[in-house]
Amino acid sequence: MNPASTMAAPVPAPFAAQLHARLRQRIVGCELSPGTRLSEQEIADQYQLSRQPVREAFIRLTGDGLIEVRPQRGTFVTRIDLEWVLCTRFIRESVEADLARRAARRATPAQLQALFAQLAQQEQATDTAQLARLDEEFHAQLAAIAGKAMVWTHLQQIKIHLDRARHLLTALVARDAIIAQHRAVAEAVASGDPDRAEAAIRLHLRRVLRDLPALLDLSPDYFTKTALLAEYLEAEG
Repeated sequence: MNPASTMAAPVPAPFAAQLHARLRQRIVGCELSPGTRLSEQEIADQYQLSRQPVREAFIRLTGDGLIEVRPQRGTFVTRIDLEWVLCTRFIRESVEADLARRAARRATPAQLQALFAQLAQQEQATDTAQLARLDEEFHAQLAAIAGKAMVWTHLQQIKIHLDRARHLLTALVARDAIIAQHRAVAEAVASGDPDRAEAAIRLHLRRVLRDLPALLDLSPDYFTKTALLAEYLEAEG
């Protein structure tokens, strides 16, 4: 998608930080798809800025691993690093399994009520972008119930490529299946059974492994290191 093709509101100060956040969101949400060429001038015009804050935002996005400069060719949104996706998914499952266990032991009636209210919002979601946002909120609530909200904050810093893949998958996977898995996790936490809660969250977070092959078949040019998937799935059994 050409970034200049979408109208955008002006970015408030501090310009570079705000622009970095907005472009990061657009890349992670795959509005700016892997391989999209970015122009400093087009972005500056789109957000009604000078080129200096755009240049600073590009530097930060490069550090995030979300854009790359190709000499003599230009600046492009990076393809999704499949090795990063697989490693981050492994880390996330390991961490969230413990969070789910703690949540099952600690959840208060008020917290459970809020968690199921959040599920009701998911059921009313009207598009994949909204469902993806609510998905993130659901997992953040689990971390908060476990008394480890900061753990979720730290996970945000390492799961960039995983989030990009998950946004693409959200458009492919039936929304009812995603919500049903969230409900299974919530019910397991509400049961107060740590083993059940761990099993439910592990099943949910492993779904991406089942769905990735179809995504790679559909959009192979969006990813790097795609050969790793077959080896990884074999090792996982």
